[in-house]
Amino acid sequence: MNPALSSSVRVISIQRVEDNEIRSVSDKLAIEEPLEISIEYGNTDSRETKTVSVTMRTPGQDKNLALGFLFTEGIISGKSEVVAVEVGVLGSVKVICKVGFKTNLKTSERNFYTTSSCGVCGKSSIDAIKTVSPFKNRPKPELEINLETIFRLPQILRNSQDYFESTGGIHASGLFNSAGELLVLKEDVGRHNALDKLVGEAFERDILPLSKQILLLSGRASFELIQKAVMAGIQAVIAIGAPSSLALELAKESDITLIGFLKENRFNIYTQSENFKIIGL
Repeated sequence: MNPALSSSVRVISIQRVEDNEIRSVSDKLAIEEPLEISIEYGNTDSRETKTVSVTMRTPGQDKNLALGFLFTEGIISGKSEVVAVEVGVLGSVKVICKVGFKTNLKTSERNFYTTSSCGVCGKSSIDAIKTVSPFKNRPKPELEINLETIFRLPQILRNSQDYFESTGGIHASGLFNSAGELLVLKEDVGRHNALDKLVGEAFERDILPLSKQILLLSGRASFELIQKAVMAGIQAVIAIGAPSSLALELAKESDITLIGFLKENRFNIYTQSENFKIIGL
């Protein structure tokens, strides 16, 4: 096995039934383990450390995941607020904020435990997760992409994935430029974790907002994923699967282009920003 996959994929023995025969074979499973995310903040003489969430994720890029999660939840808003990130060996990440930094953790009304399949499970209400993007009032640049380029994106994403081919159970979030070049790819057993890892890398590299890029989701477009895209300043989201009704409402409200059911030769446009142009239509 590729050493890079060893921490994210587990090889097991199974019994496979095929053509009325049973045989022993090896199979690969995506590893799912808990990650505790905490934040340290306050004044020099009154530092506090609070656990914000425990999420089930695929190990790897935990620093990106923690930063992306805290940013998309509206708990931190800029790289200058973070002085260090401590990654523990037993599934924990602590984000240490600068002296004097104050955060209202009540803005993230989340249960202590979060499943990998639902990033907003435990939210007390939909209103609690309508966090306000720090880029909300920034003008959006015009973004153009060729129709043929859109059709190529799924195959580019699939060819670049490390874990999907070996497990069949991994979600991916890919960030593309308008020429169809893949800029960032993140994978995780949880679709919201994959996007948090992507946003976390952008946060760490200080390249937010991502208003000139296009986000491709390997599955469906749920409300939580559109909410994270809004927080990152993304104005075009394309999904291989379907959007939910609430995702569509938030995309309209946030002036985000939302495309779903992207196949080799077709897709559905659910809402389209005036700043997003598809050349060839």
